[in-house]
Amino acid sequence: MKKLRTSLLVAVLSSSIAVAHAQQKKDTIKTKEIEGVVVTALGIKREKKSLGYASQEIKGSTLSEGTTNTGNIASQLSGKVAGLNVTTNNNFGGSSNLLIRGIKSLSGGNPLIVIDGSPVNNTYTQAGGIDYGNALSDINQDDIESINVLKGAAASALYGERGLNGVIVITTKNGKGKDDGSWGVTLSSAVQVGFVDKSTFPEYQTRYGAGYSQEFTAQGANGLNDVNFGDDASWGPKYNSSLLVNQWDYYDPTSSNYGKATPWVAAKNGPIKFFNHPTTFTNSITLEKGQKGKNINFTFDNMLVDGLMPNSRINKNTFSLKVNYDLTPKLHSSFYSTMTIQNTTGRSITGYNDNIVTGFRQWWQTNIDVKEQQRAYSQNIASPNADNYYGNVSWNRKSGTEGNAAYWNNPYFQAYENYTSDSRFRTFTYAQLTYDLLDNVSVTGKVSYDRSNLFAENRIAVGSIAQSFGLSENSVGSGYSRRDVTRTETNYDLMFNYKFDITNNINVSGVLGGNVRRNYVNSIYASTEGGLVVPKIYALSNSVKGPLAPDENEWTTQTNSGYVTASFDFYKMFYLDGTWRIDQSSTLPSGNNVYNYPSVTGSVILSEIFKIKNWMNFWKLRANYAEVGGTADPYQLTNYYSSAGIFSGAQGGIGIYNSLLKKANSDLKPQRSKEFELGTEVHFLRDRITLDFAYYKTKTINQIIPLAISSGTGFTSKVINAGRIDNTGYEVQLGLVPIKSNDFTWNIDVNWSKNTNKVIELNPGIDNILLNSFTGGVSLNARVGEAWGTLVGNDYTYLNGQKVINPKTGKYLQNSNQIIGNTTPDWIGGIRNSINYKGFSLSFLIDVRKGGNVFSTDMYYGLSSGLYKETAMGDFRDKNVILPGVLPNGTPNNIPLSPLDNGSSTGYKTQPPSEFVYDGSFVKLREASVGYTLPKSLLAGTKIYDAKISIVGRNLWIIHKNLPYADPEAMIGGGLNSYGWSIGSMPTTRDIGVNVTFKF
Repeated sequence: MKKLRTSLLVAVLSSSIAVAHAQQKKDTIKTKEIEGVVVTALGIKREKKSLGYASQEIKGSTLSEGTTNTGNIASQLSGKVAGLNVTTNNNFGGSSNLLIRGIKSLSGGNPLIVIDGSPVNNTYTQAGGIDYGNALSDINQDDIESINVLKGAAASALYGERGLNGVIVITTKNGKGKDDGSWGVTLSSAVQVGFVDKSTFPEYQTRYGAGYSQEFTAQGANGLNDVNFGDDASWGPKYNSSLLVNQWDYYDPTSSNYGKATPWVAAKNGPIKFFNHPTTFTNSITLEKGQKGKNINFTFDNMLVDGLMPNSRINKNTFSLKVNYDLTPKLHSSFYSTMTIQNTTGRSITGYNDNIVTGFRQWWQTNIDVKEQQRAYSQNIASPNADNYYGNVSWNRKSGTEGNAAYWNNPYFQAYENYTSDSRFRTFTYAQLTYDLLDNVSVTGKVSYDRSNLFAENRIAVGSIAQSFGLSENSVGSGYSRRDVTRTETNYDLMFNYKFDITNNINVSGVLGGNVRRNYVNSIYASTEGGLVVPKIYALSNSVKGPLAPDENEWTTQTNSGYVTASFDFYKMFYLDGTWRIDQSSTLPSGNNVYNYPSVTGSVILSEIFKIKNWMNFWKLRANYAEVGGTADPYQLTNYYSSAGIFSGAQGGIGIYNSLLKKANSDLKPQRSKEFELGTEVHFLRDRITLDFAYYKTKTINQIIPLAISSGTGFTSKVINAGRIDNTGYEVQLGLVPIKSNDFTWNIDVNWSKNTNKVIELNPGIDNILLNSFTGGVSLNARVGEAWGTLVGNDYTYLNGQKVINPKTGKYLQNSNQIIGNTTPDWIGGIRNSINYKGFSLSFLIDVRKGGNVFSTDMYYGLSSGLYKETAMGDFRDKNVILPGVLPNGTPNNIPLSPLDNGSSTGYKTQPPSEFVYDGSFVKLREASVGYTLPKSLLAGTKIYDAKISIVGRNLWIIHKNLPYADPEAMIGGGLNSYGWSIGSMPTTRDIGVNVTFKF
């Protein structure tokens, strides 16, 4: 199959080149100026052919028209940019993690997001197991004209300490209006529906039911067997339709089966019936008008989403206004403002505890009919009281006489009563004035302000299973918490732009400027203590015990910067650029807080030198060297303490403070990354074939990291500068136009990239840093000599290549603290086909990731609990099992595990975590669309001058994956939580929608 796919790809490319060559002379479309103009750092517009570094521009229409609206523009970059790795989880309203050219910092890192030259917040927020998404989701995709991805250090050097992880430059639309100068109106409406991709959800066995052994362990008052209610597993007795048993609804007075034994059979409705078909309705209106020297664009967008989980919904409204106006022939103004108001209910809990889907994937009974659980919740919640556990009538009751839940709430009770809610307000505004001092000199002043407010609430309803909750993290059966987070960023910029002709064929242009940036964060977290006094009243004052002092954090930072650039153009053939930026950071100590970042780039247009325009109409070589960096987080220089409340003593109130565990460092230095890049760009046959290739090597030093130390010092960690990470990579962009005529065009865009990462050194005497810990005994690490993202855990013990058995138990001997995988992919890529024929359009995108390991806690536990189909094949549960392997003396294993103990022959009870580390590769049909633009003749006589209808789809087909029953892309959140851990993730949905757009 692999050879067939390779051959097919070669055939397509070969035929494309042949068709392109054959049609070269027939090409009736006039070739445009090579490359065009792109927006680079600080909003500076440059001819792309003059750039000495790699960047890749994506038009706004490419982002949005070929797929359903995800609500997060980051996820719609998947597979479209060489060197950009996008990880999108399935959390409702959750995060999308962006990574350019590999991990450069031990703590991970996302690229800087810039809108029209001004940085904006893209903070990822996850707290209490809830993924609140990343702030890029607040940007309205209808506002985006283009996105330019600045990949390397030379491209991002003008952002200094913020350029370490690359930059994504977003350019917003200007108002255009109609040819007659009147207002233009665009109305767009879209509806989409999701369907669960069953390959990303467990296939249950249907031969055995509840229990940890194949016996019923209790009887009811009627003398018949009670189901093993309290066992949240399916390694129980074999189903027998002629056998009557007392199931959980035997004890539910609201059930038609109350007091009635029912046949011992598998459930008709499994957990997959718990999920809804998610629906999204999006409506927008745009008003625009444009003339020379002035234009305006106003957009309103409303998105209503009903999620996959019951009781989950998003209501998001976005308003934006952009005005460009020439106050005088020499004084130009620009203003842009966008505001997002979003209310979300029912974000799912991620990770292990309290996650409904974790139960479905790891701890469930295949005899449970989920629709009966829905009925039980609906009927009992109508009159909640202590006798019916306040509506929490669970399948997982402790016993026939104890009806409270043992481990798992009724899933509908969990969804409708223990729900989360949050509201977010976001605004970003900038105002800019540019004055033309001379024909070749201008000055620009700009102020931008970015503000976000998050108010989040979490609830545990009375009647719930007791769980760790709140500030104290004590186990309680009810509770309420709230979190308030405010973030602001203000930028003040002053720039002088110049351009001079040194001779007729040599000129220089550039910018001299400065920036002052201030960031402010204020967060408060508070919770009840000891439970709720009155059920269903969610307020801090409704606390059984006196609430603890809130967890309050506040900080303000400032960075002052100056920069200068010079770009030399020699005969339109040679280009030489230099930039220099100096930063002063308030989060670093005096003496180390002023630092600079240089860059130098060069490019040569060989096609102009050698005049080879017949078949190669453009050829450029480029090279660059640059340095970028990163500063420290606030409060890393001196020790600080947080309040734990007031102790009332004889002398009055005395403040109590929490213990300090992390030791500060007053000698910190900035992180620094140095990169060298080579590249070439070639256009053949009048741009029918284009190729862009880049090679880079990056070295990042002086990492700012918390290092674990002996608790005997009074601390558990200290902040240090240490470590070096190297990245080496290749990027390829290939564009093909096999057919191009007045009526028919076929474009193929291919991108591919490979990044090799290696942790070169940490601190003297330290060869490993723990980054994250997974349930199941696996950890994510930075280990010297390995790529960042090493998975460490127990592995088999081997003897001459054979797995060794413990002679006392008949189970596998395990070897601890072993490298069992790495989350870094071997390469990523995407292939996009776009076909246009008259008014019809067709496009589809194949998104590929090769390699990168994933540890599945679901498989680790779910196999041992007897859920999956693999655990009931043949007579596996009905006979003694001898595990394959050898005894310590080298002889074949001959120690049987009995049928009653077969739950120990697979999963976590017997096998090490290494058995459940999977290759995270995937091939996905990420996007597809079919559209039709109505002919102008059909619209004649109406006020509509353009109309288009499209059928769009996303995640339509996972063509290939190796991770069982889950999407290998669906991790538990953003940041470090987006690497290598599959646990309790919601199934992926195939989304299909219809978009309609009218322009008046």
